[in-house]
Amino acid sequence: MRADRLVATLLLMQARGRVTAAELAAELEVSVATARRDLEALSAAGIPVYPQPGRHGGWSLVGGARTDLSGLSAVEARALFLLLGPAVGASEQTRSALRKLVRALPAPFRADAQAAAEATLVDPVGWGERANSRPEIVDRLQDAVVRQRRIRFSYRGEPRTADPWGIVDKDDIWYVVAGTSRGRRTFRVDRIGELEVTAESFERPGGFDLDQAWRGVVDEVERKRAGTWAELLIEERFVGVLRDHFGRNCEQAEVRADGRARVRVGAPTPRDLARTLAGWGAMVEVLEPAEVRAALARIGTELAALYAVTN
Repeated sequence: MRADRLVATLLLMQARGRVTAAELAAELEVSVATARRDLEALSAAGIPVYPQPGRHGGWSLVGGARTDLSGLSAVEARALFLLLGPAVGASEQTRSALRKLVRALPAPFRADAQAAAEATLVDPVGWGERANSRPEIVDRLQDAVVRQRRIRFSYRGEPRTADPWGIVDKDDIWYVVAGTSRGRRTFRVDRIGELEVTAESFERPGGFDLDQAWRGVVDEVERKRAGTWAELLIEERFVGVLRDHFGRNCEQAEVRADGRARVRVGAPTPRDLARTLAGWGAMVEVLEPAEVRAALARIGTELAALYAVTN
């Protein structure tokens, strides 16, 4: 979790005084690019972390090497805990790290820092939904990633072997980004069975960045999800609701004189678009393509026949 890394980064800088992004990446077992982004995030949050160029440069915490947080001002301490606080409810490890960090602060700052940490909470569970428990297999996979151990497992009934490079949690669905004999692959954790973490080790590819790799996965999936696009008209005040349905596959164009907005939405097939738009009834007018209009007409005919009122 990023909050854990930020705490670990700050504590490591206090212990050493100066670190390079490469040294931090090796200590925390992340890519150099990720380590650099974490350092920049701390600096942007107001923490006195700054880079020093040159052959013997690196990133330093103002005040030099120390084992406490006396180099932070009250404002800087609040900034740090406001940055990390939303993740407090996510894991006991994060809560423990933040408690230790509070105790390391100078006494006059502790109350404000604790209040800042408790000022914001992120609740990932939607209204009417149940909280999803973290699958036990995720812990085993994370351990394999950290220790760089090859895994064997079944996936949709087929035996697989892979080198797990990273774990991703997207909307409470976990994925493994891994190297295989066929190149990089992404596996849904809830489809993995009979997992075996072997004693065989592997080396991550040089320059591998999990954030960048995952962005590529997301872009590819979204392209597949938007195989068909439709242009439609809808009252401008409902565009936000429509965007909730289609996410990034919803693009608004101009607003017409009659108050309706011209919007493009995408889905895998014309039928998928029609199924989603049919619930809007006459509130949505599809302009094109003809395939989506035809699919909507078929759905309307089917519903009219099924629910026809007979006298």
